[in-house]
Amino acid sequence: MGEEEFLEAQTSVSSDRDALVDAAADKIERDLILLGATAVEDKLQKGVPECIDKLANAGIKVWVITGDKMETAINIGYACSLLREDMQQIVITLDSPEINDLEKKGDKEAVAKASSASITNQIKEGKHQLSSSEGSSVSFGLIIDGKSLSFALSENLENSFLDLAINCASVICCRSTPKQKALVTRLVKKCTGRTTLAIGDGANDVGMLQEADIGVGISGVEGMQAAMSSDFAIAQFRFLERLLLVHGHWCYRRIALMICYFFYKNIAFGFTLFWFETHASFSGQPAYNDWYMSFYNVFFTSLPVIALGVFDQDVSARLCLKYPMLYLEGVHDILFSWPRILGWMLNGILSSMIIFFFTTSSVIHQAFRQDGQVLDFEVLGVMIYTCVVWTVNCQMAISINYFTWIQHFFIWGSIAFWYAFLVMYGAISPIISTTAYQVLVEACALSPFYWLATLLIVVSTLLPYFMYRAFQTEFNPMIHDIIQRRRLESSEEEEASVELFFQHKEKIASVKKLREQETLLSK
Repeated sequence: MGEEEFLEAQTSVSSDRDALVDAAADKIERDLILLGATAVEDKLQKGVPECIDKLANAGIKVWVITGDKMETAINIGYACSLLREDMQQIVITLDSPEINDLEKKGDKEAVAKASSASITNQIKEGKHQLSSSEGSSVSFGLIIDGKSLSFALSENLENSFLDLAINCASVICCRSTPKQKALVTRLVKKCTGRTTLAIGDGANDVGMLQEADIGVGISGVEGMQAAMSSDFAIAQFRFLERLLLVHGHWCYRRIALMICYFFYKNIAFGFTLFWFETHASFSGQPAYNDWYMSFYNVFFTSLPVIALGVFDQDVSARLCLKYPMLYLEGVHDILFSWPRILGWMLNGILSSMIIFFFTTSSVIHQAFRQDGQVLDFEVLGVMIYTCVVWTVNCQMAISINYFTWIQHFFIWGSIAFWYAFLVMYGAISPIISTTAYQVLVEACALSPFYWLATLLIVVSTLLPYFMYRAFQTEFNPMIHDIIQRRRLESSEEEEASVELFFQHKEKIASVKKLREQETLLSK
């Protein structure tokens, strides 16, 4: 009879299915003899507390959304350093005598109304605690169970709940269903506008992983569903530390600098055309040969940017992990803000002005060739273009923090390829090469003024940015500038200590030799 009733409750499609199942199970589970018990050990992986602590120091807010009961979730919070002894806890729960009495009576409307009112009051009390402790060093941790969370995520309470949660140092949602995990993630992403990352290891985390901007799945004993539904898959939670603090920082810096540099190099090149047209009264006379303009973003300036986006590192991986606050450059969007983008654009305009006006002012009113003739517009175009190619590639060399042979090859190889292109393209019939026919071999290369002007103009163009970076590094350094200086100072101290060690070792060796000689003489 009990089995039939239990199966009937399980197959029920009514709204009170859970209550029927519990009632049937309660009838079956009576007067039983306990023979034994088995359990699966669910403990924290190695390195989880240290990883969460570093993520918190990096300005990343960590929320725990788990299906465990409240006592277990609180213990997990203490074990992984989300909760501390000096932290005040704001607990939102519906486990109260009044709610339990209403649930026993079976009046669902009264239970829902009383539960909503209770959650509203608890959220208001939590906000009052936060406002009363403003200015103090007290931190708060918010703990909410799944039943309360279903009411807190309703339309009339979700904004108040989110406002309370984001002002707490830690948030733990326990007894949460997979749907609630996804809803909390959606609420944070939609209302705060922040980039959200979800990490989970089970099939019940799939909705949360897909709802977040970035999903990280852990492949473990709970299967591969989370790993297959995520953007990144890692073997253990502690690897998230390296994924974010090292590769995340490097990736953000590379992409930000690469985009800003694209603005710079194209503005520096394009505005030289604009200045030439103003100088030529907008007559339509082109400043450069057509193939010069076609190859600018293909061969002469593209490879160094690719090398920057793949290999550049401002600090090593060890220092990224040692100083988690370096990740704050991405959290506060320091390297990809509008002031920084506009600064690079202004640098491009300034570079184009220096290149064009310095070049024209230096060559127009004097002889360029050995026979006393002044230069024509073909040679002027080659001179300006040469200065542009040198400037944008040397600008890349100044901006890069981590040089490898690949960066050297791409930067200096791009400049060398410009001269090789001039020679090869200029050797073709003038019907095809037009204004580039023998322009380097017969005109530019034979003139010392061409090489001297290129050197002086490129140095003058790079000087403003070099002075700005020197001033910024000395008087208003960014976080990575400070860490680079610390690394340099520590390396100098290590070299000095090693040198003192070898000097001390040599002194000891010389003293030993003298003593040996004295003993031999005494014998």
